[in-house]
Amino acid sequence: MEENKNAAPSRGNAYDKAYKWILIIPAVMLVFSLIYLFNFYSHNGDLIYKDVSLTGGTTISVFDSQANVEEVKNALKGEFPDLIARSISDIRTGKQHGFFLESKANAEPLKKALERQLGYELNNENSSIEFTGSSLSSGFYKQLRIAILLSFLLMAITVFVIFRTPIRSLSVILSAFLDILFTIIVLDLFGIQVSTAGIVALLMLIGYAVDTDILVTTRVVLDREGTLNQRILGAFKTGITMTLTAMAAVAVSLIVIYNFSDTLRQMFTIILIGLGFDLLNTWVTNTSILKWYMEAKK
Repeated sequence: MEENKNAAPSRGNAYDKAYKWILIIPAVMLVFSLIYLFNFYSHNGDLIYKDVSLTGGTTISVFDSQANVEEVKNALKGEFPDLIARSISDIRTGKQHGFFLESKANAEPLKKALERQLGYELNNENSSIEFTGSSLSSGFYKQLRIAILLSFLLMAITVFVIFRTPIRSLSVILSAFLDILFTIIVLDLFGIQVSTAGIVALLMLIGYAVDTDILVTTRVVLDREGTLNQRILGAFKTGITMTLTAMAAVAVSLIVIYNFSDTLRQMFTIILIGLGFDLLNTWVTNTSILKWYMEAKK
């Protein structure tokens, strides 16, 4: 019995001694992210790589089940370096029904080059061609950025209304901000071209990110049952179950649709990356700041 009594405090003491030090992890990641993003912006003029839906360009869909997509892509890549080529497949059988190409080039040069490679003329029966002007795409991209900023601002206002004190509110807002920031850094590091669907996924991530942060803040700050560490542990059990369940659902969905839908694949990939960072920022960044704050106020 005496050994069991001493075991719990020793675990608590270990966490009590370490929780301030582990804040170094997100702090270092934040500094790296800001430096990398500043350098990225100075070279690319934006915070992300954008695909045709955000920059303007041409999308050609070809309904040819026999075409070799890789051969077509490799043949045209020299003339159109930014070319993206993917097959169009049946989600149930996996059978190829055709393919599509995306490039920032104008429609006519890309169409002629593709016709030379395929050996036949493209018409309304065997293909479809869409061209989006750069001014229209840039205007839409601007509106999406405004939507993200407004969503984040409204989320911040709501958090301040609920928790009322700066430290409690800022810890939640900081964690949500870091989820978005770290996710963007990963997308840039892997050279992923973000589409309109990707921007929508980042918008959705704000809701996912703030969910567990509000949970732990409510349990730790507003509840009065048990010790501080016991309230943190109770919130952790609930929050980690929520996040891991969401990650499992998104991961399974990503595997199922991976080869069939570029739109859903990008959305699920971004959400999965963001949820992974949410584990770090909720249970290291937010929780450690809250514990520090609560102990300072005794």
